[in-house]
Amino acid sequence: KLVDSGQGQTPEFNEAMASLLPLVNAQKDQFIPQHIANLLWAMAKLVDNGRKQTPGLKGAVAALLPLVNAQKDQFNAQGITSLLWAMAKLVDTRQHRTPGLKEAVAALLPHVNAQKDSFIPQHIANLLWAMAKLLDNGQEPTSGLEEALAVLLPHVNAQKDQFDAQGIANLLWAMAKLVDTRQHRTPGLKEAVAALLPHVNAQKDSFIPQHIANLLWAMAKLVGSGQERTPEFNGAVVALLAHVNAQKANFNPQESANLLWAMAKLVDNGQEPTPELKEAVAALLPHVNAQKDQFDAQGIANLLWAMAKLVDNGHEQTPELNETVAALLPLVNAQKDQFNPQHIANLLWAMAKLVNNGQEWTPGLKEALAALLPLVNAQKDQFNAQGIANLLWAMAKLVDSGQKPTQELKEALATLLPHVNAQKANFKPQGIANLLWAMAKLLDHGQEQTPELKEALATLLPLVNAQKANFKPQGIANLLWAMAKLGELVELNVVTSTFESLVFRISENPQLSQKTILMSLWGIMVCCARLSLVSTANKNHMLEKHMDDLFNRLENTFLHNEEDQRTIAQAASWLGRACPVVPHYHTNISNTQVDFRDQLKSSIPSLRIEEEKSLISLPPVDLLLPDHNMVIEIQGPFHYVGGDFNTRNGSTLLKIALLQKAGFEVIEIPVTMLCNQDLMKPYIDQIKTRTGIPPQEHGSVSLKRRWADAAYVTADKGRQPSDHRYLTAEEHLEEQTGKPAKRKKKNSQ
Repeated sequence: KLVDSGQGQTPEFNEAMASLLPLVNAQKDQFIPQHIANLLWAMAKLVDNGRKQTPGLKGAVAALLPLVNAQKDQFNAQGITSLLWAMAKLVDTRQHRTPGLKEAVAALLPHVNAQKDSFIPQHIANLLWAMAKLLDNGQEPTSGLEEALAVLLPHVNAQKDQFDAQGIANLLWAMAKLVDTRQHRTPGLKEAVAALLPHVNAQKDSFIPQHIANLLWAMAKLVGSGQERTPEFNGAVVALLAHVNAQKANFNPQESANLLWAMAKLVDNGQEPTPELKEAVAALLPHVNAQKDQFDAQGIANLLWAMAKLVDNGHEQTPELNETVAALLPLVNAQKDQFNPQHIANLLWAMAKLVNNGQEWTPGLKEALAALLPLVNAQKDQFNAQGIANLLWAMAKLVDSGQKPTQELKEALATLLPHVNAQKANFKPQGIANLLWAMAKLLDHGQEQTPELKEALATLLPLVNAQKANFKPQGIANLLWAMAKLGELVELNVVTSTFESLVFRISENPQLSQKTILMSLWGIMVCCARLSLVSTANKNHMLEKHMDDLFNRLENTFLHNEEDQRTIAQAASWLGRACPVVPHYHTNISNTQVDFRDQLKSSIPSLRIEEEKSLISLPPVDLLLPDHNMVIEIQGPFHYVGGDFNTRNGSTLLKIALLQKAGFEVIEIPVTMLCNQDLMKPYIDQIKTRTGIPPQEHGSVSLKRRWADAAYVTADKGRQPSDHRYLTAEEHLEEQTGKPAKRKKKNSQ
């Protein structure tokens, strides 16, 4: 009690403590129930106030715990409360391995019901706090614990007018923690929360900094678990936020971290960034910077997560916020050995979000990232489904924002992918959408199609249809975009069945963000493109109707982003509508393209060739033969999924389909087939044939074989482009002339 009231632990004080502790074991048989309760309460308080867990203290605790079970029928209401509070506090300070502790808890819980009418408000608050703490530290939700909770919660409502500020803070913290440990179905919990909320405002002037931090943390946790934002709830939040600024100098590092986490969580769940919230954030940031050396691993993870979440929800990146981020990043490396799997996932997610919102690639950020990635491999077996989804999303977002795919990143990715299959039953809809988005992004940036990645995709795709009713609009947009981006890597029938089950939910939703509409529109266009490129496929006119509906929503919208402008221009072209924008395209003429153009011009001097020509607001084509309505596309690795020069991605398929829809014949030439003049020659002869200029007779079987191996034409009559069927020279001639070509006895494929 003295220590709890400010008594310093002087040498004399510590000597007195050291003298008394051995006597606990020596006299353990003389203690009555009140002594046992007071002693365990005292030891828990001392530990809570910084007392080291010496062998003497541990021995005293171990001596007392069996006595709790032996005398369980003799403890009164206060004794039961003090004991359960003490055990919870000891567990919270890493005494959970003490022999006899679990047995003592199990012995006491049934007596909560027996003494229920004797508990005063302070007891009720302390007991619920203790049960929440025990659950938070691994206590199993036994029938005895659940019965004790069910007995106590109705007393909260009955005695609601008698709780002081500390009691209200402890109770709401406990209920939030119970919800967080999946006890939200406990009878009476919602009613207890509703009964307490009006008292937060009434007692607002009595809350100390610890109460304010715990209460805002509790509000954030409750909202994150489905608590309705009632007027009473909103009033409590507003009342507390005003006190953050007033007491800003009194928050310790853990409280500062919890407060910023709570504000970020509230904003993430719909809390408007009111002036009070902005002022509270602004008030705390300088103190975080000042206390930076005192944050533990969890505090660092929570703070960086909070900064990323606030910025992602529209909070201005003020100089104070940027300074705080810069101050925290070096601590990631310093504390890297203390981070658990959840911290690692949250930190990488936070860095990806910050970079996505304009955070510069400072040395501090690069070092923090380099420190975290090896930990993914080291702790790979401990990530849960959400952690895996967050990590893969973060890696994809970092690569998309300019991070080079370092060896550490590749190893982390290779480590995580096999766990997608292992955790498939635990992925929520948002996790599934994020994972497919991440894989599509990584492949779009050159990630190889490894067996592990293909297996992860095969695992996730069936989950989309299985959980189709549970995806939110943004998740649906991510899925449509990802499956479209993966192009020919996903079978066409899988794509169409998935799109048919998801698209109508987007179109029927009247409130969609511009980003959601654009991603969905692009995805539907690619699906329609794939169907149009396969002559035997059944065309889905409903998809085009949905495309038209989404286009109408954007038609009069000003689009700042160049990529968004291109999407709307492509949609206008597909639908035959007037283009509301004039998209700007960057042109890039490769040396290979120049070499091929020169060879083509040299071989056919009369041929008119235009380069990097943008046709009807579409992306520029490499080479256009205007007199023949023919387009030649030199396809580099980024036209294929994972750069495999075999599996075309969604962007490539859409461009080809749009050009064909506009009446152009398209010839695709993989850039790998234009390494030298010998490889170029067959394509030049192919173009001569298609433009009606007979090719020279080479008479060389090897040259014809090169032609056969190299060339395939996308726009051939009646042929399915997705087959990638290679054509022999004879077959090209037959198509052009309609007459059988002369063949040798052994036809070379």
